[in-house]
Amino acid sequence: MITKVLSVGGSIIAPDKPDGMFLSEFSKMASDWLLGNSETRLILVAGGGGPARAYQNAYKDVAKRFDGEQKKNCLYKDDDETNYYCDWIGIMATRLNAQLLKTCFGPLCKNDIVTDPTKAPDTFEGKVLVAAGWKPGFSTDNDAVLLAEKYHADTVVNLSNIEKVFTDDPRKNPDAKPLDTISWADFRKMVGDEWVPGKNCPFDPIASKKASELGLTVICAGGKNISNIRSILDGRDYIGTTIK
Repeated sequence: MITKVLSVGGSIIAPDKPDGMFLSEFSKMASDWLLGNSETRLILVAGGGGPARAYQNAYKDVAKRFDGEQKKNCLYKDDDETNYYCDWIGIMATRLNAQLLKTCFGPLCKNDIVTDPTKAPDTFEGKVLVAAGWKPGFSTDNDAVLLAEKYHADTVVNLSNIEKVFTDDPRKNPDAKPLDTISWADFRKMVGDEWVPGKNCPFDPIASKKASELGLTVICAGGKNISNIRSILDGRDYIGTTIK
């Protein structure tokens, strides 16, 4: 059985609201691929996207307005507590997106959404298993890595709103260059070791550490390029950055 793990970024499921066109095209392509290959299955891990950040920002705005009495009653203490609450808000957004993604695959996805990768079923009934955020401290990229480990997949495909990893943020540095391949050592120097809820980076620092320890390959690619995703699934040439 060939198992492919796709971390489907919230930025492509719901950049500001659910993208019905993407969901339709993506689920059709993936279903055709699965039904055309009897020994294949997909694990899809949904991110939070625009709604997650909107709700996180709303909470941060409220937290700034807490007065001394509220702080004393532990409604707000410090940045660590703010991050903890923001993580949970983001996790709930991933679960809503995951439910939407599961529904798009109909009978191909028979199991309930996985919200704890350590308790995922040893086997799943359909051709698709959908997962969402688990707990604070990392993004759904890390859940994807843990599920790849559990189901013996050697690659995680990270689909987001960028086609390749750059040497620097191209929005800030016009000299930033796109990369076809990069080592885990070099990539981890770029993203650091700390996770902050809502952080924009090609692959979560916590997930990167775990993936490098496991020897996983991660492919970062644009999620809206449906034909390119199919090429990745088929093992053909693709546009993206390979981290290994």
